[in-house]
Amino acid sequence: MVEWGRNWLACAGAKGYAGAMKLPDPIEIFCACPPGLEASLREEATALGFASAQALAGGITLPGDWATVMRANLWLRGASRVLVRIASFRAMHLAQLDKRARKLDWAAFFAPGSLVRVEASCRKSRIYHDRAAAQRVARAVSEISGAEISAEESALRLMVRIEDDLCTISLDTSGAPLHRRGHKQAVGKAPLRENLAALFLRQCGFDGVEPVADPMCGSGTIVIEAAEIAARLAPGRDRQFAFEQLAGLDAGLWQGFRQEAQAITPGDWRGYGSDRDDGAIRMASANAERAGLSDQAQFARKAVSDFTPPEGPPGLVLVNPPYGARIGNRKLLFALYGSLGQVLRSRFSGWRVGIITSDGGLAKATELPFLPQGPGISHGGLKIQLYRTDILP
Repeated sequence: MVEWGRNWLACAGAKGYAGAMKLPDPIEIFCACPPGLEASLREEATALGFASAQALAGGITLPGDWATVMRANLWLRGASRVLVRIASFRAMHLAQLDKRARKLDWAAFFAPGSLVRVEASCRKSRIYHDRAAAQRVARAVSEISGAEISAEESALRLMVRIEDDLCTISLDTSGAPLHRRGHKQAVGKAPLRENLAALFLRQCGFDGVEPVADPMCGSGTIVIEAAEIAARLAPGRDRQFAFEQLAGLDAGLWQGFRQEAQAITPGDWRGYGSDRDDGAIRMASANAERAGLSDQAQFARKAVSDFTPPEGPPGLVLVNPPYGARIGNRKLLFALYGSLGQVLRSRFSGWRVGIITSDGGLAKATELPFLPQGPGISHGGLKIQLYRTDILP
């Protein structure tokens, strides 16, 4: 498999940028992802040149500086958020939490008048009142930095976690979850998140060269994500991030990173999506156009029974069919999965297949020779799994 992106950590030199936001060097960076996909996110980070990425429960850690934080938000496809650890200390009671929170230089992070939201969780600790803990930290932040405490979603977010009397304070540098690339404004029912699509493409061995086809494309997430990977585009190139609101931001450095990412132009790779619903095809086409990938991500109305391989070499079929849990009648879906399996077995020799579903019985109805599947992944209140095949005979 070829690398999915250039080694962006080498682009700004070895020293990176510390800026006015002072933390120990290297700072602790945690990139969250759905549990069960940590190894795939680590593979992506390593391919992008993030040195010493380590997988932990719920994500990966990256050593680095604030330039690393910027690049992680801009380039990581599989991450859902990028968090920076601000402080970690013992706190046995609220007065101690208040005192130690006031020792932190909040003015180095938050400008006067900026909006900050503080969230707290307490577990197995003598401080057990989440709201009281959040209020103490929020008061310290406001009085030291002059920031305003807000409950708005658009506010900068501090996450206070107290477990076994150990208080860890982290800053969410992403803002809106990273799967919101800013291009998919039109969505259908129960859409697949972009970061999940990216990690499932990686697990299927997608190399950014072979074609990708999706016979139930919905709003086009899988094909558009594959097109962005093939074009080596930064997933965050057109959106905003929370760290842009921080005091001490090196705006020039960040602007340089963004401009470099936006200067990349797509190549001549092609991906193919189809759906029986006219509305889905209109949504997918509009989303691809907003992403600047109308030529690379092509969509057409057709039923599964009319699904045929595009001209050219074989590649990957990756599909996210209805599961019957929220969309569709499960009993009726057996016929749909059976039809999909028959089409793939009879027409797609030389192709690999990935099917994303929460129902192993439906997957089995395709009669495809699936490889051993990985762990279930939480998505929208369900546990979904990727069912993969090797090259079909």
